[in-house]
Amino acid sequence: MGIGLDAMTSISPAGDTRAGEVLRLRREISRMQRRRSDLPLLPLDPAFSSLLPEQGLQTGTAYTVSPSPSLVLALLAAASRKGLWCAVVGMPTLGVEAAAAFGIELPRLILVPEPGDRWLAVTSALAEVVPLIAVAPGGRARDADASRLSARLRDRGATLLVAESSTSGAWPQSEGSIRLHDQHWLGIGEGWGLIEGSTATVTAKTRQSPTASSVRVRLPGSDGAVEALVDEQAAAATVAELTALPALRGADASPAEHPLAVAG
Repeated sequence: MGIGLDAMTSISPAGDTRAGEVLRLRREISRMQRRRSDLPLLPLDPAFSSLLPEQGLQTGTAYTVSPSPSLVLALLAAASRKGLWCAVVGMPTLGVEAAAAFGIELPRLILVPEPGDRWLAVTSALAEVVPLIAVAPGGRARDADASRLSARLRDRGATLLVAESSTSGAWPQSEGSIRLHDQHWLGIGEGWGLIEGSTATVTAKTRQSPTASSVRVRLPGSDGAVEALVDEQAAAATVAELTALPALRGADASPAEHPLAVAG
């Protein structure tokens, strides 16, 4: 059996307002959200479409992600804009202003910033009614507990994003990994400036596609969503290749020695 409402109630003392708030939110959402999602995939921002072979997050699975608030918000944004509920557990530095900047619908976002040692129980309870959840584990999960949570995800059709850390270790039964690296902040000078966003490389691997796929993005983009950036080296190589063609060398270029024959 998974960790559901009864288990949450039994481990939550009457004075624990945080757990009580989670229970209240869960009862409220359960009246609006389907008991099980029938979607095979959850949408991703178009900038991330080339990262995963299915161009979306598989439901009923877990993904290991970098512990970056920017990456987490970028992965939640597309599903939120489609009207789906999202939840973030155990990430106290993730703020609502940043979430709004990524286009996340705040009325359908649940934040449980400090669940303490109840993070697993909170995550499992939310998985019953919320289709997309991001969690920063408060410690290493036992294999049996992780298996029960995985069964809950499959049963409810929910998707879990697990922020990796040195204390929690690798998440078992992960469908794949989505990692952010080579991040550079924009708008900051030497001791001055205002952060305007960042550029970073996002790399993904899955069981179905073990070869890594990467994309360079701006988080958030100029319009608030994720913005894919052109690979400057690849663009330069493409321009060089195109300008090498006879038709683009200029009017003085000599015609081809052996013109192509056109079949009739």
